[in-house]
Amino acid sequence: MNNPVIEREALLKYCHELLKVDRFKDYCPNGLQVQGRSDIRKIMTGVTACQALIDEAVAWGADMLLVHHGYFWKGESEVITGIKYQRLKTLLAHDINLVAYHLPLDAHPELGNNVQLADRLGFVVQSTMEPNNPFAIGNIGALAEPLELSLFSQHLERVLQRVPQVIAGGAHPVGKIAWCTGAADKMIESAYALGADTYISGEISEPVVHFAREAGIHYIAAGHHATERYGIQALGQHLADRWEIEHRFVDIDNPV
Repeated sequence: MNNPVIEREALLKYCHELLKVDRFKDYCPNGLQVQGRSDIRKIMTGVTACQALIDEAVAWGADMLLVHHGYFWKGESEVITGIKYQRLKTLLAHDINLVAYHLPLDAHPELGNNVQLADRLGFVVQSTMEPNNPFAIGNIGALAEPLELSLFSQHLERVLQRVPQVIAGGAHPVGKIAWCTGAADKMIESAYALGADTYISGEISEPVVHFAREAGIHYIAAGHHATERYGIQALGQHLADRWEIEHRFVDIDNPV
């Protein structure tokens, strides 16, 4: 008996519509970035299409590597040399499709990084950080009960298996939270304007420390990689369930 199979173009069309790709102006191409075989039976997912993840896809015999961080970012060199050459060479040699969804995956209201993170951390999602735009990046919500900052930090560490960097913006507990996964620390100003007492993203930059202290809003950098592990897993499993194909998520650890 043959394993279940989905044709690549049908899968890509479905993802394009599911993730509302045309609504986003992104920094990279969303969808197919490197073409491989047309029949898809096995999808491997991961956060970033690094060489270690590609090697895992080769070893497993994946037909498609589905990631959040792919290639061809605006501003990067166009030449295919060095690390980029080796990554592309490996994909092409093994006929593996590379498919990436960046901002559309952050924003999706069911499969996206932000709602998936909220589900694991127990946040009640109230709206996006642009309340009149359901496809905006970032969310605002609340804990069922306010929690002291130190206890909340411990909760994040247990769930994400990563020690978060915490900037206290006062002595108040954590109650109304805004969050946006990845490199979104500057959105703390929007979180503050929306009345959040705590803002969470992946990475931290120097000016954000002073803003948090002076504005009186807690800021937590919980890890770019650590906060963006869940959307791509959810998307991969959704596709696997829909077409009864195989799916495997591989977490290539990244301390950032």
